Amino acid sequence: MAKINELSIFFPFWNEEENIEKVIENAKKIASGVAAKWEIIMVDDGSTDRTLQIARRLAEKDKQLQVVSHQPNRGYGAAITAGFTHAKYQYIVFTDGDLQFDFSEITKFIDKIEKADIVIGYREQRKDKNLFKRLLLMYLLKIGDLLLFQFSFKDIDCAFKMFRREALEQLLPLRSEGAMVSTEILAKAVKKKMKIVEVGVTHYPRIKGHQSGANFPVIVRAVLESFILWWDLKNGRF
Repeated sequence: MAKINELSIFFPFWNEEENIEKVIENAKKIASGVAAKWEIIMVDDGSTDRTLQIARRLAEKDKQLQVVSHQPNRGYGAAITAGFTHAKYQYIVFTDGDLQFDFSEITKFIDKIEKADIVIGYREQRKDKNLFKRLLLMYLLKIGDLLLFQFSFKDIDCAFKMFRREALEQLLPLRSEGAMVSTEILAKAVKKKMKIVEVGVTHYPRIKGHQSGANFPVIVRAVLESFILWWDLKNGRF
């Protein structure tokens, strides 16, 4: 695989003090092997632990790292939007900062991005805690997105996605500040007839930190955001 010219990488973090250093060190090693020019953006979404302090310390040592901080916490979608708006290079990729994905698998995305607008991952075998609950939510999301937005993908919320800049610029700004941000991205992309390619990725169990995606307030917010998004798309607001 030949190197791409330039790559923006970002990770949303929320209370990941136990993971952030390993995530960034791994990403730096991989980035230098796949891109001639690269940057890593650490988006801290109102962490209450030492995540932000660690991110700032890492950025002080390396000019290719930068920190974006939300205070207070705004939500996963807001963190994703912050990463997008601060990215400066031609290709943009993000994945979660909890070590549940192997960032070296970015090579699968790079192999596909030249012939696609967006490349999205799907977890070949999920390793979540409370797996039944997570799978139930995933299938309910797939049914809801099919009914409301007329699209279906293998794993809508897989947090490993890559974009061409010209495609991303057609999707911004994003309204969703919570968990429905992936649905909003894909609904807009489908409406604009973008080419979306799916690739399988390895999923690992979370060893440190805490998952929040299946919490009741997160689910309620996601349901409300999905209907707002449907209404906006129906009325041609995007």
